[in-house]
Amino acid sequence: MHYFLTLCSLLFALNATAHEEHTLPQKSTLAISVAFDAQGKLWRASVKGGFVQVDNSADLGKTFSKPVQVNKVAQKIGADGEARPKIAISPEGNIYLTWTEMLAKPFTGYVWFARSINHGKSFDKPIIVHQDRAEITHRFDALHLSPDGKITVTWVDKRDLLAAKAAGNKYEGAAIYYAVSNNNGVSFAPERKLADSSCECCRIATTNKPDGTVVAMWRHVFEGSERDHMIAEIPQGNIKPQLHRATFGHWKIDGCPHHGAALAAGGAGKDWWGYHMAYFDGNDVKPGLYYSRMDGVAWASSPAKKFGNNANQAAHPAILSFGNNTDGEHVWLVWREIEAKNTKIIGMFSDDGGRSWNNAKVLASASEKADYPQLMQHGKQIYLAWNTLKEGFKLILLTP
Repeated sequence: MHYFLTLCSLLFALNATAHEEHTLPQKSTLAISVAFDAQGKLWRASVKGGFVQVDNSADLGKTFSKPVQVNKVAQKIGADGEARPKIAISPEGNIYLTWTEMLAKPFTGYVWFARSINHGKSFDKPIIVHQDRAEITHRFDALHLSPDGKITVTWVDKRDLLAAKAAGNKYEGAAIYYAVSNNNGVSFAPERKLADSSCECCRIATTNKPDGTVVAMWRHVFEGSERDHMIAEIPQGNIKPQLHRATFGHWKIDGCPHHGAALAAGGAGKDWWGYHMAYFDGNDVKPGLYYSRMDGVAWASSPAKKFGNNANQAAHPAILSFGNNTDGEHVWLVWREIEAKNTKIIGMFSDDGGRSWNNAKVLASASEKADYPQLMQHGKQIYLAWNTLKEGFKLILLTP
């Protein structure tokens, strides 16, 4: 198994042949999530010894407060790669968290939620987001806080796969489910299904339209085992979700690459036009990372632009958009590469909404194991957040 895990980590960018074996929780605690509050204080969610913990920094990550423990009973928590605790902070300072508890059976889990309404001094008793409590896959949670205060949690779920197997029917992949809280996390409405046939172990990317509508993007299993991406608005009430194919690499593979996409809204307010997308495509001709734009009205995707050095395992992009069409929409796109024993974060910038990009440049590097990059905004400042094994947490101000 150790050999298999190592082999997958080295070769996944060229060919992913396994479904979920390489998603087992590992000892690394590098997988964190960070967020700014309205006053500019930086908050961090991490996992240590079976507990989710939260600390904060008033000096842009140079020093952190004493961590506050969230769950009082230790759990086996997914905190590696695509799986990690998530954090979001409301304008009034409420802190929201989600994470996945790994259950006894392989590839099974529960998605948990916790909140603090006293600025992180303590956390309410955590709750399980979904009402389905079968020991099955409820994993790879995504947490989204809308401008109107609505909390949306999405995750990968296998209840429909098991039901199909029990009935003797064919079913590919897993499903995407979601649950919504309209009362600041006091409770969640019963979960609903967004889509069948999602990939089994890729992170879900979310953003929202100017009206607050939440949009999700995930790797999907299309006919013929093509693993491209799907995008959909999360509907209100009993409205049927409208699914739209977002990428067209036609990568045929019977396996999950454990490699989710990045998503950001394009434009702001009345200048909103759709979505920026960054993702990995393992097609045989030109495998690697790609960027494209999707019109959120006509649901048409622009030609994909390849970026990064696939020979250096270019992977796990993050994208952030700010500004509008009048002033010039600015976009940062970053990703991780590994060359020899050096891990690098590469980035490039666009000042015209992703139509053109400046030359890619190295933003950070480390000679040890390191996490995936995250992008953050506070005011007009854009930051790269990165966690490394030896040098610890880094927060880097980005300038074009």
